[in-house]
Amino acid sequence: MPLFFRKKKPSEDARKRLEYQMCLAKEAGADDVLDISKCELLEVPYGAFATCKVLQKKVLIIHTNNLTSLVPKSCNLLSLITVKVLDLHDNQLASLPTDIGQLTSLQVLNLERNLLKCLPQSIGDLAQLQVLNVKGNKLRELPATVSGLRSLRTLNVSENLLQELPRVLAHIRTLETLTLDASSMTYPSPDICSAGTESIQQFLCKECGIAYYPPSEYMLPALESDGETSVDGVDRTVHKYLEEESKWQNKFSDYEKRKEKKMQEKLEFERRLNMGQREHALLVQQINNQKDEILQTVREDQMRLEEGLTKHQRHLEEERLKLLQQLKQAEQGIASRIQKLIEDNQRQKQSSDILKSLENERIRMEQLMAITQEETEHLRRREVASAMQQMLAESYKNKLIHMTYESRRQDLVSQACSSLAEMDQKFQQILAWQQMDQNKAVSQILQQSEMQKAAFEALQVKKDLMHRQIRNQIKLIETELLQLTQLELKRQELDTETLQGVIMEQRQALGYLLQQLLKEKKQREEELQQILLEMEAKSETKQENYWLIQYQRLLNQKPLSLKLQEEGLEKQLVNLLIELSAEQYVPVFAHHRISLEVLSTMTARDLEKMGIAETGLQRAILRRAQEILAVAKTIPELLRTVDAEVPAATQPSAPEEEAPSSVVPTAPLLQWDEKKSECVVCMEQEAQMIFLPCGHVCCCQTCCKRLQSCPLCRGDITQHVRIFYSS
Repeated sequence: MPLFFRKKKPSEDARKRLEYQMCLAKEAGADDVLDISKCELLEVPYGAFATCKVLQKKVLIIHTNNLTSLVPKSCNLLSLITVKVLDLHDNQLASLPTDIGQLTSLQVLNLERNLLKCLPQSIGDLAQLQVLNVKGNKLRELPATVSGLRSLRTLNVSENLLQELPRVLAHIRTLETLTLDASSMTYPSPDICSAGTESIQQFLCKECGIAYYPPSEYMLPALESDGETSVDGVDRTVHKYLEEESKWQNKFSDYEKRKEKKMQEKLEFERRLNMGQREHALLVQQINNQKDEILQTVREDQMRLEEGLTKHQRHLEEERLKLLQQLKQAEQGIASRIQKLIEDNQRQKQSSDILKSLENERIRMEQLMAITQEETEHLRRREVASAMQQMLAESYKNKLIHMTYESRRQDLVSQACSSLAEMDQKFQQILAWQQMDQNKAVSQILQQSEMQKAAFEALQVKKDLMHRQIRNQIKLIETELLQLTQLELKRQELDTETLQGVIMEQRQALGYLLQQLLKEKKQREEELQQILLEMEAKSETKQENYWLIQYQRLLNQKPLSLKLQEEGLEKQLVNLLIELSAEQYVPVFAHHRISLEVLSTMTARDLEKMGIAETGLQRAILRRAQEILAVAKTIPELLRTVDAEVPAATQPSAPEEEAPSSVVPTAPLLQWDEKKSECVVCMEQEAQMIFLPCGHVCCCQTCCKRLQSCPLCRGDITQHVRIFYSS
């Protein structure tokens, strides 16, 4: 036997009926009746009590439900103080509230077909009650307080366990109709009970020793003044009582009429339902011949539907497994790349080659700081000054654009329309001033040592190999952290159960590695600054054109990556450029990693984009490349000879510690990442900031200013690193 029973919820039709009746009772112009019968209620809703209290309802009908209690815990019976008719028949009430006598306005109380075993003592306080129907309950006796029902006219106690009537019933002089089971009565005797209400009342009055008056002759006691009775006062009281009685009789008759009308509608509905059932039986009889065929068709359709559903589910399961496999492969790839990065970092830290490269770098810088007489003689002052001016102009232009953008952005907040034209005018004026001062800049650079030093410092940081390697590693780690954050967010969306600890360890390891690289980058910049100070100390010997010569050295120095790329260029392609007197474009072809076969498929526009502006040279290079490939295809032996001379790989292999600056991060984009990740705070801009030490990439530059902890892992933020996306 179960310990707990779940309450049966009302059906949808019952719930809709309840909502309709509650709304109908609250409409403007509605009558004084609240009818929530046949709604499968387990208790009277709070809204019914509130409606009766606020709208002063006179009639409350709650019959044919499953009520076990009239008043729930959260309600007060005084909310029904204005109710005059209370219909509760056909429910599961086992008892009435002990304070039901507070309903002093109640005139009709219908408790037919419930589970009542007794009536409360306060029932006698209902002085205006005229109709009391307790038929079909389990009452064994009536309380003595029923004598207080001074206005009771109809009492129905049939179909109960009642065998005796209380003598005090004789004090109810207005009782006109008393319905009971005469055969089961012991007091009064069955003969008296069978004779009718008048015989019963005469017997009870005789037992109580009081005179019997018929209800029709009973008059309400008139007000007495100085012991005398006024006939006119009695007549007015009787007339008033009769008027009120006639009014309530009219209301009761209207209620009975509505009830009879609903019963007729129900009978008419049952009649039409019977007719419909007969017609349905005829239709069923006609359709029986086609039933087997229809069932077979339905069975076949169901089988096809099940097969299609099975295929669809199988397809969805395959897609899910495929997506999980892609996630797993992406995780493995990221884990392997992270492990490789960590191993490379450890290998680079432990390797003695770094010390050797640092020593070579120191020797190179010492050689760089030493200026020979030959270099002084061959100094191209105007060219170097122009290059310096271009470098400083580029830095100044970027700074100017940034300052202009910041000022325009701040002004647009306060003055969106007027300031835009002013800022454009200022910007055009600044550009005009820049163009005017461009010619003066070259002469100033030739004369001012500080500007030469600033240009050399910018070019030194740009050309420094170790600084470029650190920047490439930082960019690679930023990409890995971005993809790792996207993978973590995607797993949260798919709600897959994985070992999040592995991803956390990888992210923390990358964050630690990024912090180390940032420290190394800062340290390298300090070392370059120290070298610059040493060079400045040596330049104080009044060496003429010291900074110009140093800048020319850096310009003439080829990067190691470009040297390796030139060594890996095909010999036939190098010979082709030398043959056409275009050997100055060898670094361009090496930088773009153009092979002879790729060159044969290119157009003159592609060569122009690479920087080869001469039209005749473009055509000659393309024609010569096609001729060489045609000869190689027609003579296989010559092709094999040429292939033996040409290196197998078109891209040079460099040591890991001297990786070229153009290396792109090896991390592939995930297949689901069609766009960059968005900020988890504003959901509008792209995620641009890396939070350290957790390593999450989840916020834009604007939102991160207000954050003290990471939105994903709630960890404290000690450092912000911005990611610059490459277009």
